[in-house]
Amino acid sequence: MIIWISSYPKSGNTIVRSLLSSYFFSKDGNFDFDLLNNIRQFPDFSLFEKLKIDTTNEKEVVKNYINAQKLIIKKGLIHFLKTHSSNIRVNNNHFTDLNNSLGVIYIVRDPRNVLKSYANHFQITEETAANHLTQPMFSYGMNNSNNQENKIITHVGSWSYNYNTWKSFKTHGRYLMVKYEDLINDKEKIFINILKFIHKLAKINFVLDKSKLKNILDSTSFEKMQDLESKKGFMESVTDQTGKKIRFFNLGPKNNWKKSLDLQIQKKIENSFEKELKELKYL
Repeated sequence: MIIWISSYPKSGNTIVRSLLSSYFFSKDGNFDFDLLNNIRQFPDFSLFEKLKIDTTNEKEVVKNYINAQKLIIKKGLIHFLKTHSSNIRVNNNHFTDLNNSLGVIYIVRDPRNVLKSYANHFQITEETAANHLTQPMFSYGMNNSNNQENKIITHVGSWSYNYNTWKSFKTHGRYLMVKYEDLINDKEKIFINILKFIHKLAKINFVLDKSKLKNILDSTSFEKMQDLESKKGFMESVTDQTGKKIRFFNLGPKNNWKKSLDLQIQKKIENSFEKELKELKYL
């Protein structure tokens, strides 16, 4: 069964995956980028190739989302999958279902800070980033991308659409929302909550490995992740038009929209997402 690690892009998905991969896929809890390979992205180019699906045909890809997920699942095992896709339904083709999905950990971040980080990551203007965040049917990805993760269309949707579609798991008790800001302010508490949620879904007694936890919290600090990227590079970073790598771990907790976001763009985001911003106490 799948546990989704889901979020809008640049919302904290990487830090949650870093914590989980260190806990479940290392002996001592010391993080390294290679551990992230244990949590693959979906949709994934290679999975659809195994199904002999034409990945340039978007309709065929969407039609086979669940078939591709079935390739991953092995009886009795839990698989973590990262996604930035909304939990969409296109022509009665669902992104996933309860037969394949055990639950979702949804990471949400103040969209005004998402916008700043998103614009830097994709090397676009803040105005363009704002258009992406507010576009209901926004998708990204291209078959000729140099980045393996982007070699297939991902139906992200707007920031609010992405957030709201994953709430469908809530009615089944299979949903945990994690606010990026809470994770940054009290990583230990929030991560333990995540672990308890996973063990509850899996119907396994939770016993915390405190020694491992200490190593995880230390080795996944933003500063250490930045340092690791500078020494080893990071597979999810992109390049600008000159071929220079854009730093993935850029500002992190220091990203503060109040200090630099254009007022007109700020108002556009607040007007577009007023309901969700109030619900999440961002307004």
